[in-house]
Amino acid sequence: QVQLVESGGGLVQAGGSLGLSCAASGTIFSINVMGWFRQVPEKQRELVAVVTSGGSTNYEDSVKDRFAISSDSAQNTVYLQMNSLNPADTAVYYCHVSTANGMRYWGKGTLVTVSS
Repeated sequence: QVQLVESGGGLVQAGGSLGLSCAASGTIFSINVMGWFRQVPEKQRELVAVVTSGGSTNYEDSVKDRFAISSDSAQNTVYLQMNSLNPADTAVYYCHVSTANGMRYWGKGTLVTVSS
């Protein structure tokens, strides 16, 4: 049974910073990609940032210069450092893992609220 456990969400003022982390546990086949998505009510879940096992990263345009994703492959952990937060970043943030054998896993989500 694979579990993704997120931590680090919360309330922050506009212009502030937060860090998220997600640890994957259980029997996981070779991880290809780890990342973060976010979702607000009545909208589709959207990609925020992902990192591949080879270290390549991809960011959603609005976060590209403010967020930084990193991972620790030995610990099956992915991090997201979020700086210069603004109210538009308010969402539930979901950790995501995909593996070489085609499995996809999601965390339960952590709420990030940015006040103006």
